[in-house]
Amino acid sequence: MNTHENFSAETDARRSVPSRPWSPGEQARHDILLRYLGAVATAAAEHARTGTAHTEPGRTGAPPAASPAREAAGSPETVLPLVRDVMDVPAASVHDELPYRDIARLLAREQVNAVPVVDDGDHVVGVVSESDLLAKVAFEASGHRPGPVGRLRERRMHGKAHGESAADLMTSPAITVLPGATVAEAAWLAALSRLKRLPVTDRQGRLVGVVRRDALLQALIRDDTGIRAEVGARIAALCPPAERDAVDVTVHDGVVELTGRVPGATMDRLVAEVEAITDVVEVKNLLTAG
Repeated sequence: MNTHENFSAETDARRSVPSRPWSPGEQARHDILLRYLGAVATAAAEHARTGTAHTEPGRTGAPPAASPAREAAGSPETVLPLVRDVMDVPAASVHDELPYRDIARLLAREQVNAVPVVDDGDHVVGVVSESDLLAKVAFEASGHRPGPVGRLRERRMHGKAHGESAADLMTSPAITVLPGATVAEAAWLAALSRLKRLPVTDRQGRLVGVVRRDALLQALIRDDTGIRAEVGARIAALCPPAERDAVDVTVHDGVVELTGRVPGATMDRLVAEVEAITDVVEVKNLLTAG
């Protein structure tokens, strides 16, 4: 084995070794992540199919108050949660004329890394973050100046270093979401934008709340009881009364097990419906056709 081959083998070996030992809760965290990503992927697929309800980066979103995803859910047991159900109210914000030192104090007091910036009418005009403040302080402390052919991003940061107020330092326009958007739609937007917190605005762009990424995660991942209720609703919708009692459902950590006897055509449709539930990790089909 030559030097290059030896180096490649060592690199592959290092990559095959996990960075930390496998813990008892690792599988549960893995399943939660899969369920979260599944919900986000479902929302993204819905946007791609219908071309509606998503918020473009840098613009206030305008999903309908009752989104297609929610209407498709059908029964009350399958209604998808909305942003208004999980957002934080009231939301901390700063006026666009607030000095940067006061912004830093507010971020520390609220224990957040970014806040919406609003104008006199409470319209969201941008977001100011710790990174924006850090760029200003770093440039002032270092005295560094970009050269005549400096990178565009560096020159923009240098321009921000001269700012004194939220309006000078903020990132604008802000990425926002409407309270009537589904949690899955907001999670898709947060994942796409790599944001931990999204300002929530009304249709006029006025701030009404803030939704956190971890709140979206918890809302998307239902417990087994919630999944069992939705599976029951699907059974009620697909099976006539005489067949419903013949199907038994158990759910454990997102894995649905179906047992009982139903007609073959009903069985195939039922399994497909249960597999389509975003929180379901796996379907164990133990049904028999009869």
